[in-house]
Amino acid sequence: MAQALSRPNGESPSGGPPAPGTPGTIGWHELQTDDLNSAFAFYSGLFGWTKSDAIDMGPMGTYQIFKIDEVQAGGMMTKTPQTPRPFWLYYINVEAIDAAAARATKAGGKICNGPLEVPGGQWIVQCFDPQGAMFAMVAPQR
Repeated sequence: MAQALSRPNGESPSGGPPAPGTPGTIGWHELQTDDLNSAFAFYSGLFGWTKSDAIDMGPMGTYQIFKIDEVQAGGMMTKTPQTPRPFWLYYINVEAIDAAAARATKAGGKICNGPLEVPGGQWIVQCFDPQGAMFAMVAPQR
């Protein structure tokens, strides 16, 4: 079984893991860190994660995608100087990004980035909940 930093609490109703992309499940894990190479060495040593594509983001550095059990599961990058401390951001699967963003803002959340299309054709939006906690959503369509 794949090891990630978050796991569901209990079994899914079918008794097995949900299909990739199932709305309401975590679809992507993203780390913004002080040192990309040290962070990758730590997590790959701890969980056996492997490197996948490395995307050059220009002045923002490299976005290193990692795999869990040969499946792309997330990315890591060196945080910007404006980011106060390293953090993990989890992307929750939704059916369509615009509708999900509208639900979030209607419920009191705030959009801080996006919607935008990312490599691979998925759409993301990064948000703050009404208490200021950051979360993100990912969808196969706008």
